[in-house]
Amino acid sequence: MASSSPRPTDPVAPAGPAVPFADLDAFAALPRLSGLALSADGTRLVTSVATLSPDATRWVGALWEVDPAGRAPARRLTRSAKGESSPRFAADGTLLFTSARPDPEADADADAPAALWALPPGGEAHVLGTRPGGVSGVLTARTAHRVAVRSPTLPGADAAEEGPTSDAARRAARKDRKVSAILHEGYPVRYWDSDLGPDENRWLAADLPSAPAPAGERPTVTWTDLTPAPGRSLHEGSAALAPDGEVLVHTEKVFTAHGDQHDRLVAVAVDGGARRVLVDDPATDLSAPEVSPDGRWVAALAESHSTPTQPPTVRLVVVPLDGAGPAAPRVVVPDWEVWGGTPHWGPDSRTLFLPVDHEGGAPVFRVDVGSGAVERLAGDRGAYSDVQVSPDGEFVYAVRSAVDAPPTVVRLAAAGADQQPVALPGPAAAPELPGTLTEVRATAADGSPLRAWLAVPTGAGPDAPAPLLLWIHGGPLGSWNAWSWRWNPWLAVARGYAVLLPDPGLSTGYGAEFMARGWGAWGAEPYTDLLTITDAALERDDLDAERTAAMGGSFGGYMANWVAGHTDRFRAIVTHASLWALDQFGPTTDGAYYWTREMTPEMQAANDPAAHAGNIVTPVLVVHGDKDYRVPIGEGLRLWWALNSAWEGDPAQMPHKFLYYPDENHWVLSPQHAVLWYETVFAFLATHVHGVEFQVPDLLR
Repeated sequence: MASSSPRPTDPVAPAGPAVPFADLDAFAALPRLSGLALSADGTRLVTSVATLSPDATRWVGALWEVDPAGRAPARRLTRSAKGESSPRFAADGTLLFTSARPDPEADADADAPAALWALPPGGEAHVLGTRPGGVSGVLTARTAHRVAVRSPTLPGADAAEEGPTSDAARRAARKDRKVSAILHEGYPVRYWDSDLGPDENRWLAADLPSAPAPAGERPTVTWTDLTPAPGRSLHEGSAALAPDGEVLVHTEKVFTAHGDQHDRLVAVAVDGGARRVLVDDPATDLSAPEVSPDGRWVAALAESHSTPTQPPTVRLVVVPLDGAGPAAPRVVVPDWEVWGGTPHWGPDSRTLFLPVDHEGGAPVFRVDVGSGAVERLAGDRGAYSDVQVSPDGEFVYAVRSAVDAPPTVVRLAAAGADQQPVALPGPAAAPELPGTLTEVRATAADGSPLRAWLAVPTGAGPDAPAPLLLWIHGGPLGSWNAWSWRWNPWLAVARGYAVLLPDPGLSTGYGAEFMARGWGAWGAEPYTDLLTITDAALERDDLDAERTAAMGGSFGGYMANWVAGHTDRFRAIVTHASLWALDQFGPTTDGAYYWTREMTPEMQAANDPAAHAGNIVTPVLVVHGDKDYRVPIGEGLRLWWALNSAWEGDPAQMPHKFLYYPDENHWVLSPQHAVLWYETVFAFLATHVHGVEFQVPDLLR
């Protein structure tokens, strides 16, 4: 049973001139909007927009102001070769941000780390504070002149700016002696694409200047170290500053036996540094804390630890900030999965707003903390993030994207179900797409409803059916619901392909039971769901069932490998940053402790793509970056050897290829490497889907 229906038109910013998605350089040059900050009085919105550097080798961020009322055009606030990020408003309306741009009042240092900058409402930007390891994660108090930042600091260093015990002195000693070695005394040792150590993240706080500095003097802040000697406990976490600036609430890792860990919530008094543990559950990870405007409550997300038979759950919880010791947080809405959400308080301290994955979108929901009543505000299928609530409680602002709409700033009423968002005039118009988005539905063998997005090129029809590309999302706990710059289906659509974006078993946004389908059995329902929804899509007369290919990255790459070993129905397979040998992957990934909860050794053996290497007859393009610590390069190397060693013909005629990046990570982030990724993928597909000779991209010759 299958159906396909047109997608209702979603409100977005007015479309501008057509952007040639067939031109990869033009696509790379599109402005990329992210993040949102609202001033305390609700009159100013600021977002970050990244554009290509003049040499097209990196993206550079700049801050833009967007009119909350939607009347004035967006205006650019900052401009520098280094770029700006992390905008946050201080209580007096000063815009704070981080940047490694040169300080005009200090000696130029091209290698200086990011500093804390301030842009007053009517003045020039100036540096407020620096740290030898840089600063990030800016937090400001809503009603007080106080700021908190995260800063990497060498162990044993104090908050002093100078002297033998300072961070600067310790860094200089290592640099002068050309020492890069790191001594580890626990797990983990790396994260995504970064080696952990020798420095450690700390949270620092400072009072902001309450008045302009006298002529000739430099306004600066004095840092207070709130988390001395944290070890690795803060290497991956989040925090919130109370509205009055008196308390910092942050997540903190607790390391336990057998290399395991969990994240608890801790409150630190900014004056004096007294610490209180708010929540500490060894079977739960707390994240995304947010302090209520009245300072009484902390909202957060609580993710349970998985087991081989039980996937994790994510719940919205609240806990009192003034508690005397660790407490069990209260679940606001029992049995409601809140994947993809980050809570934000309304001004009444009784309401929370958060986006949540839901059936191919991530709409904003309003939650009554007392009753647990939930109201869906956004009635479209957009994916929302960076929620900001106006101080009068009337509006919600957010960044909205969708599979067919790049990020833009929108406004919703703070009350009222199933609204259509109002797009605010932004820094760039939405590009015109080379096709249309529809929805495909089917029913799995066990009766579960399945759905997918399908992007179809303009002009496809019964007389000119489009070849189909099956794109498998990563995670595996995730969903195709937002715009993607790295895996953008419209680049393939511009080349005449239709792209199917399914949410098989293990996907978020369809309830706990659907997500549990395939848990511990990746090669079962997730695989059969993909084939079922592909068959449903191919019932359309504008798609060519004889010309299909499959692609995936991370878990999607795992599934592409599984597909390659279990069917020859596809003409080509592209597998990016993929899991191949599960016994090897588990102990070498950056979070091996998580993997030990995921599958038993027996489950690994039953779901191991490497065990089916001998069945692969489909041409495979392997893509992997050497700096990928989540799926280490050993997976790609072992897969590449399996493909080579199984090939019995002339090596010069082997159809498989390996695109290797010595200095890229899980995602391939530099602009020109991303362009080469698409060029190589499309050349490989053209060879095996259309039968044309493989064309090596110029820069790879």
